[in-house]
Amino acid sequence: MVRVVFLHPDLGIGGAERLVVDAAVALRSRGCSVQIWTAHHDPTHCFSETLDPDLNVVCVGDWLPTSVLGYLHALCAYLRMIYVALYLVFLSGAEYDVVFCDQVSVCIPVLRLSRQRKKVLFYCHFPDQLLTQRGSALKKLYRAPIDRLEELTTGMADTVLVNSCFTAGVFRETFRTLDGVQTDVLYPSLNTHSFDRPPEEQLEQGLGGLIPEGVSCLFLSLNRYERKKSLGLALEGLSSLKTRLAPGDQAGLHLVVAGGYDGRVAENVQHYAELKELAARLGVEDSVTFLRSPSDSQKVALLRGSAGILYTPSREHFGIVPVEAMYCCCPVIAVRSGGPLESVGDGETGFLCEPTAEAFSLAMEKLFRDPQLRRDMGQAGRRRVQEKFSLEAFSDQLHGYILRLTQ
Repeated sequence: MVRVVFLHPDLGIGGAERLVVDAAVALRSRGCSVQIWTAHHDPTHCFSETLDPDLNVVCVGDWLPTSVLGYLHALCAYLRMIYVALYLVFLSGAEYDVVFCDQVSVCIPVLRLSRQRKKVLFYCHFPDQLLTQRGSALKKLYRAPIDRLEELTTGMADTVLVNSCFTAGVFRETFRTLDGVQTDVLYPSLNTHSFDRPPEEQLEQGLGGLIPEGVSCLFLSLNRYERKKSLGLALEGLSSLKTRLAPGDQAGLHLVVAGGYDGRVAENVQHYAELKELAARLGVEDSVTFLRSPSDSQKVALLRGSAGILYTPSREHFGIVPVEAMYCCCPVIAVRSGGPLESVGDGETGFLCEPTAEAFSLAMEKLFRDPQLRRDMGQAGRRRVQEKFSLEAFSDQLHGYILRLTQ
């Protein structure tokens, strides 16, 4: 039995966390012994699988700060993961064969300190250095050694996987000294267990008065409350669409903006307030419901009950939300860049658009006016997920990489 340890910085709610949990569940189903080690795990803000007593989640180092006076987030994340790795190697007594780590590669050289060398698989969701703004010379100076350390330590992994062909290209462009490192694509998959309950049960348990009465066409935005996710584009698209609809049609139109929200994260708190202010300025506040950290049942009920999902990030490295939506027979309206170019069939399972309010509203209008188009695209989306993003294919491929590392 192969023993696998996952190292992940913060086991909250997000696409990276969804992949880690699915990977752990997949390997456990293949007979591996699995543990997840993290610096933060809140039972009230996590995926339900992590609460399963059969999935061993170990949290250490949560006492370390996540920032210093609201700054130095990257440095604190590095220190927290170094601590987790040191604890695993020197204090835990845990037995393992392979370490699966993601997001923060700086823990890899620490893992090399083990008396018996362990194999390391690094999963690159996206180069971390591309996920931060550098508006000042001081910020550039601060990031320079962190960026160099990310590139150096990523190259120390025994196997590097990426989540899309798009990310593979960005990896090569960003990490110029790693041109000899092979990167294989392992698409995120969908653990369909929570999606496969009867639709009536999902709707009854999930929405529970969340949507106002009289709504005939519901659109959904599902993403973390982060500025890089461009959630304001969904509000602007709704506003643009309403200008082209008759007053009677406008009354049945509604948008739910739902997403991961952590009160510890200043950006989540600030951006939530910014979006509510934007809705008021656009005059659509009565047509929008904001939902923070929806439960699994709420999320699935919303996906099943929506005419379409508005996926607004640009250059998203993969994005599991379009896959979740397609599995729930919900058409996808996404920006024409990044991962959705590989996951969404344009004109077949949804629409790929320029990141403008007008482009999004035109796609929304097509779905609003044509229920048959919504049904056809929804069924095509479900077939696409079953063919390209099945959990079985993901499990087989990941298990194969793990076995090769142990041979």
